[in-house]
Formats: sequence, structure tokens, C-alpha cells
Amino acid sequence: MAATTDITTLSVIIPVYNEVRTIATVIARVNAVDVHGLRKDIVVVDDGSTDGTREVLRALRDDGHARVIQQPANKGKGAAVRAGLEGVTGELVIIQDADLELSPDEYPRLVSPFLDDPATQAVFGSRFLAGSPGGRPLAVFANRFLTGLTNLLYDAGLSDMETCYKLCRTDVLKALDLQSDRFEIEPEITAKLLRRGCAIREVAVSYRPRSRADGKTINWRDGVRAIMTLIKWRAARKV
Repeated sequence: MAATTDITTLSVIIPVYNEVRTIATVIARVNAVDVHGLRKDIVVVDDGSTDGTREVLRALRDDGHARVIQQPANKGKGAAVRAGLEGVTGELVIIQDADLELSPDEYPRLVSPFLDDPATQAVFGSRFLAGSPGGRPLAVFANRFLTGLTNLLYDAGLSDMETCYKLCRTDVLKALDLQSDRFEIEPEITAKLLRRGCAIREVAVSYRPRSRADGKTINWRDGVRAIMTLIKWRAARKV
């Protein structure tokens, strides 16, 4: 499939915090996947890692595998995404977590709608379209609840609001004026896209859930922040 003439580069923002075991593999897999012949612009934002991630990234940066932004301290996923977004160069941009729960091999399927229809503005990779993705029952329930609340508040029909794989036209994502510092960046992006009338398409993606023993850090407080974020941007006069 040939890309539309205005899409030449896919930017990948990888926020990372203490992922020394997986970060090199993630970057290698992003570099390796062929996304319809598009060039890849990889921006890794180290959010104040203390486990050796910084040293791994220094070597990868020096080898030209990715551009690396160092946050002076741990500020949260949202702050890392916002820092990475400032310097991306591609017409499309996707967020890639550094834990390999979601595979870069899915990129071609996520990008295809943009190549088929130039009017496409956002595509989400849904972990639920092919059935339950597995993982902790409480986490699955929380995801379904937050997605249901999103659909109720914004008159939407999403199956996975909290997915990391949110692929957008870069100008559309930058125009959202994102403000979140932590995991509430996910509902903020979704809420603002919907408030601005952007149609969000979904494609099914595979998912390999990670446990707390493996380093999963999201908790119930992040769920409360997500609820408040959804309500905040629904009630806002302007987004």
C-alpha cells in the first residue's frame, strides 16, 4: 500500500521510567517494523530513571537508534509525552509504552486507516475488540468502567479508552494543548478529541498484560484522576 503524499514519517514517543530490562528491546522492535515504508522518528523521554535505564539510553542515542530527552526528575507519563511531543517531526505520532504490553508489530494496522482515508484524524488500538485481553480482573473492570463513562459523557462508542496506542495526526494532537502530568493523559487526549468532533477509529491489537511484580505502577488513585479528568473536560466551556 502506498502512503498518501502528505504522510512520510511516523513519530514514536516512548516515555520510560525504570525499564532497564525492556527499553533496548522496545526501541529495537520499533526500529525493525516496516510501517508501509514510512520513515520513523523515535523520541524516547527518560522520566528520571534510577535503575540503569539512563545509561542504556545513552548508548542507544550515541548509536543513532533514537533521540533521547532526559527529564530532570520523575514527573509522570503525561509530562513525558508532552515533552516528547514538542520535538516530533512526523505527520503521524503514536505513544509506545516501554513495557512491551503492546507490540510495535501492530503499527501497520494502525496506520492503514490514515493511508486509506486522508480525512482520518485518530486511530486507537483496542485491546477489547477481539474479546477480553486478560490481566487482573480489577484492571479489566476499571478499563471497562472508564470506557463506559467516556461513552456516556461524550456520546461515543469506544471499546478501549485507556489504550496506550493512540495514533493521531501530529497537528491534531499538538492542537489539544495537553496538560496532564500522569496517567490521566489517556482520558485527556480522548476527551479533547471527542469534544473537538474528531472521529476516533479503532482497530484490534494484541495485548500482553504485565503484573505489579513485573513493574506495573498504575493504581486506584490513577483511576480516580481519570474519572475527574473525564468530568473536567466534559464540563469545560472550551477545549
